[in-house]
Amino acid sequence: MRFPRFVIPCLMVLLAVPGNAVAQIIDYGRLDARLTQLAADEEIVGLSVAVIDRGELSFAKGYGVTEIGGEPVTAETVFRWASLSKGVAATEIAILATQARLNISDPVSKFHTSLRLPEGGETRATLEDVLSHRLGILPNAYDTRLEDGWDPAKIRNSLKSLKPICPIGDCHTYQNVAYDSIAEVIENVTQSRYADAVDAAIFKPIGMVTASIGRSGLENSASWARPYSKRGSGPPRKKIVNDDYYRVPAAGGVNGSIRDLALYARAHMGLLPDVLSDTTLELLQTPRIYTRREQASMSSRYRGTVRDARYALGWRVYKYGEAGNRVVGHRGAVEGYRSYILFDPDRDTGVVILWNSSSRRPNGIGFEVMDMAYNLPFHDWMDLGTSASAGTH
Repeated sequence: MRFPRFVIPCLMVLLAVPGNAVAQIIDYGRLDARLTQLAADEEIVGLSVAVIDRGELSFAKGYGVTEIGGEPVTAETVFRWASLSKGVAATEIAILATQARLNISDPVSKFHTSLRLPEGGETRATLEDVLSHRLGILPNAYDTRLEDGWDPAKIRNSLKSLKPICPIGDCHTYQNVAYDSIAEVIENVTQSRYADAVDAAIFKPIGMVTASIGRSGLENSASWARPYSKRGSGPPRKKIVNDDYYRVPAAGGVNGSIRDLALYARAHMGLLPDVLSDTTLELLQTPRIYTRREQASMSSRYRGTVRDARYALGWRVYKYGEAGNRVVGHRGAVEGYRSYILFDPDRDTGVVILWNSSSRRPNGIGFEVMDMAYNLPFHDWMDLGTSASAGTH
């Protein structure tokens, strides 16, 4: 079912009322209580969560504070999206491909980027290979150089000295610096700054009013969350926002509120076909390669809840539960910030999460929401120490 585009002003919780034609499946009262309990942990500084339920933005709320001793987090508070930025870059490429301004089978060298791969691989690696992390080089190649202040273009040029670990297209090895060659491609095709191209094609048409690219966009927001990280015992420590991953904007440069992330998720469910057509979404969400490392991690943490983990273009795709429902998502992390998106595009249902700490526990929110959406047995994925009997509905 498809719903018309709409804008929610100051977001709130919308609970089911008697007489609704569609029975309420997600228990928002229970969700709110569990999020309140999670946010009470000192490791969680600030947290913002939104749920899209059968196409409707049905829940959006902030918890905790933007910084210790600071103002409360709201649905308008801006966080860094970290690696959710990869989906934004892929979306821009898919839009350009749908407009026949490029083809994802084009070699990356066609667009005069700074990317150089072993044995001249940039002439064989396609845009599809870049967007699905199939470049045949070691994972996170030279991220440490980026963190040491190297110019990203020089790092991309230096990748040619690496030893290949598989032929291009044959294995999945996650990248940041190499992935950002996509920003160069977009600038070449659109003849505009990457941030301007994305704003014009994605942010504005979707109605995302807080979304931006770059550190100034974060720090100039009316309400923005400061980064915190916890090492060992003691409370989280406030960190300084740095430019490291802002310098690879296609890989990690986007900021925005939970409201905007929810609107972005709705568009990727096919609810804004004038912005993202079915053709564009199929291009983005069709799996390209199995991700063995991701599947092992998810199996260990979530005990078989998701399987067949694959990577599409800037998005991960899984089969959820015994029924094997198709879900699409991604996670993100830079120092002091985490982000999460997971949705079922066939049910128009999903969850988005932003938080300003290094805790991994909020990842469990996504699984608890989707378990409720599928009416599956309760699991304490947030590690709150809750028994199954206390969580059933």
